[in-house]
Amino acid sequence: MLLTVDRRILARLVSPSWIAIFAIAYLSCLQSYDPAASARGLTLSLIAMIMVAGVLVLPRSERDFVNAGANAILLLILIDYAALFVAPDRAIHSAFGDEPWHAGFWRGHLLHKNVSAPVFSILCMFGIYCLRAGAPLRGWAITLLAANFVLHTGSKTTIGFLPIAIGLVFAGRAVRSPGLMILAHLAMSVLVFGLTLGTIYSDTLLSITKALIDDATFTGRDDIWKFASASIAERPWFGQGYASFWLSPVIMGMEANFEASWDVRGIVTGHNSYLDAVLMFGLPGGILMTALLFVKPLFDYARAYRRPQARIFADFCVMVVILMTYNAMLESFFLNRADPMWLLTALAVFGLGLAGRMSMRAEPSASHR
Repeated sequence: MLLTVDRRILARLVSPSWIAIFAIAYLSCLQSYDPAASARGLTLSLIAMIMVAGVLVLPRSERDFVNAGANAILLLILIDYAALFVAPDRAIHSAFGDEPWHAGFWRGHLLHKNVSAPVFSILCMFGIYCLRAGAPLRGWAITLLAANFVLHTGSKTTIGFLPIAIGLVFAGRAVRSPGLMILAHLAMSVLVFGLTLGTIYSDTLLSITKALIDDATFTGRDDIWKFASASIAERPWFGQGYASFWLSPVIMGMEANFEASWDVRGIVTGHNSYLDAVLMFGLPGGILMTALLFVKPLFDYARAYRRPQARIFADFCVMVVILMTYNAMLESFFLNRADPMWLLTALAVFGLGLAGRMSMRAEPSASHR
């Protein structure tokens, strides 16, 4: 990147938001029971961001970005579909293991259907982007194949969130009002928060959730959320440190709670990005982290919308941000090293930051042809 990319573009990547995000995270390592291990893990997350930046700045134009992305994603999807027949024991959940109830659900090359569902949802969104950006055949193939894959993951929440995220963006374009779309998304975010995490704080919200869905515990996540929420009070201002709570010696040394659906001693994450952010970084740091990752990009989208040449790309990025805002209510991925959910979220946040501040080149410049 240093050899081929304009230094002014590289300078745009190092935004105050990303500096603040990693500053909060590195400072939190001082609170960890093993600061050196936490700092090493966070540094791996920082290194992974180089790949994310490269995806955005190495293409010479939007056309190059679309072509490279469409070719790579279509190949990946075809490999995953082939694996369903060639290696079904690896690409499909089986009845053996810790979660036999997931048997038959597709996961592809990823470890779990709850990761595959949001990842393939984002690939579906990229297919829609290709349709609108000059690659219609590959766009249709990616959109339909990825959407079908999502349906076979069995992730009901993601299957519901995907059309909502796409529909909100296209509705905003139809009325030519990004501001109205953003307001609708924020209202939806409050609703999803209330029907998920809100159920552990309010019996009324729990009753509403029970009336709407079959499993108001979200496969036992509510017990994990209650434990995590109670643990925040131990270090409310500075947190437990990056990746320093779940599987820590303190948690692993606890006695088992046989009344809970899950044994927290074996839980890797809190299955809620916002709770885990507050656990790791404290209330001030967790709230600021959430705002920089999921609120500020909405303002970047509003700025990018003013540039007609950036609108289609910005639509794709904001679809990802909207989807992952909802998905973060049920999964944890903030700064999670090379987690595909985190990297794709970071890609969208990076993309909106660049689109909101820079013009996009539709074709390679003459000097790069």
